[in-house]
Amino acid sequence: MTETDGVRELAVEVSPREATSDEMLSRIHLTEPRDTAQVWFNDGRVFEGPVGTPLEAFVRAAGSDPEAPTVAALIDDELRELSYRVDSDIEVVPITMADSDGFRIYRRSLAFLLVTAVHELFPGATLFVDHSLTFGGYFCQVQGREPFTPEEVAQIEARMHEIVAEDEPIFKTRVPLNEAIALFNARGDDDKVRLLNRRRKNYLTLYSLRGFRDYFHGYMVPSTGYLTVFDLHHYPPGFIIHFPRSSPPMELQPFVDYPKLISVFREYGEWMELMGVRDVGSLNEAIAGGRVSELVLVAEALHEQRVARIAEEIARRRKGDETGGLERETGETVRLVLVAGPSSSGKTTFSKRLSIQLLANGLRPFPLELDNYFVDRSKTPRDEQGAYDFESLYAVDLDLFNEHLVQLLEGREVVLPRYNFVTGLREVGPTVQLRPDHIVIVEGIHGLNPHLVPGVPRDVSYRVYVSALTQLNIDKHNRVPTTDTRLLRRIVRDAAHRGYSARETIDRWNNVRAGEKRWIFPYQEHADVMFNSALVYELSVLKLLAEPLLLQIQPRTPAHVEAKRLRAMLEWFEPLAPDLVPDNSILREFVGGSILREFHLSL
Repeated sequence: MTETDGVRELAVEVSPREATSDEMLSRIHLTEPRDTAQVWFNDGRVFEGPVGTPLEAFVRAAGSDPEAPTVAALIDDELRELSYRVDSDIEVVPITMADSDGFRIYRRSLAFLLVTAVHELFPGATLFVDHSLTFGGYFCQVQGREPFTPEEVAQIEARMHEIVAEDEPIFKTRVPLNEAIALFNARGDDDKVRLLNRRRKNYLTLYSLRGFRDYFHGYMVPSTGYLTVFDLHHYPPGFIIHFPRSSPPMELQPFVDYPKLISVFREYGEWMELMGVRDVGSLNEAIAGGRVSELVLVAEALHEQRVARIAEEIARRRKGDETGGLERETGETVRLVLVAGPSSSGKTTFSKRLSIQLLANGLRPFPLELDNYFVDRSKTPRDEQGAYDFESLYAVDLDLFNEHLVQLLEGREVVLPRYNFVTGLREVGPTVQLRPDHIVIVEGIHGLNPHLVPGVPRDVSYRVYVSALTQLNIDKHNRVPTTDTRLLRRIVRDAAHRGYSARETIDRWNNVRAGEKRWIFPYQEHADVMFNSALVYELSVLKLLAEPLLLQIQPRTPAHVEAKRLRAMLEWFEPLAPDLVPDNSILREFVGGSILREFHLSL
């Protein structure tokens, strides 16, 4: 037998007539059913063991790279836990800590370990896993008591390491929905009760560790012995659990303090408290209770209020600017606004709304499009696979961009370029000359990178970081990753405006994320201000538009696993019609119908 494209087949093709020959028939005989199963690994090795053996045993027999341990597997292109019982011959692709699904399983299991340790040490405490940090970590807070002291955080970490050393099993059980609701109701877990009261399935899968049962959205490792790499940091008013990223898979990245990012998350938490929406369950209750218009209007008003404050701050820094050039004589001057952020953060709509607010403050914005300064395609840097790296800073002609930017800020006449994305060549664009009341706005992923505008004095620029920093979690232990919100935005927008299927968008997403980690996230704290473009109600709107697109992805494709995961997350949300979204909302950039789509400023 041989294996071709993952399918086992006879090495020699035979015709139907040959197959019925006496010679062929002599090879066929009656036998007893096998009490063993074979596991075919993607490297060609085959292992055999008793039917009902956990997949974990086969993985251990095959061996696992300690630098990127296997924590799950694809079986017939479906994601399975290592606790999966093998009852027939299967083909297996190991999922390691270097894979996004493996990384998610590790950090989810680690969160369960943390919750269990806190429960054992401080039974009256209620732990909230609030939001993520880009170096690899969750910011957590406790309610029902005073914040943990540094000594108590160290005590929790020590208990977690004890449980890891004991390699305690993590059990998985399916229980009737009413039993799960009764469990959480008796424990005072109102967030889970709210969530489950609107669940359509009549069961719930629970995980158990050392007798403590909880719900977690997604798969787990089979035992705590897998969770060897982590630490805890006291970070008032809470603490941070630090875990490895998918690259490098089993190493902690340096701890980095992100005070501006933490501040934005806290502000968003205050916004949710103002709207009475702490989690998905309370959002669903608000929708069912007829509070939709209130939620939408308040969420959008908070956005507009924030944009207006940023515009007022920029205008304040312009006071005393009488030169119209790069040198400041009196007061503070800002002639350049740099807007940066990851994919699908809403940078374009934010920039236009900021422009309108700047006009209201007596300033005249001029958008300078960074995309028009791409180098000719043949000169574009290439990534490790040899493909064009359009995310690279050096895909931009930095010398020409800075030359034109300085000339514009000095009020000189400039012939701008226009990039032809069909030919991959720059062409001659319009001739412009700015007046003293103009302020240049540059929007793009590299806006916070200090190497973008090295010739412009720091106090002449104002830098804004925009991202959808979701803090609306499923419940206090189950996060909605900010990345998922942006991916769903992009899937909907790509299908409506760019002609890409959901499968194509998902297939490109890992490359997009790699570019963000290299070119955007390291510079986010360079911003003068951060703008959170997340809207508390948006996943309910995106659900209606994204689900049909995700359902079109065929099984047995890599994108299908991701689509299934996203659909499972969206199942928790009650749907909202897109016509409830105001026409100037950032969400309109993705769902369509934005009044700002054709908005352009004239000189």
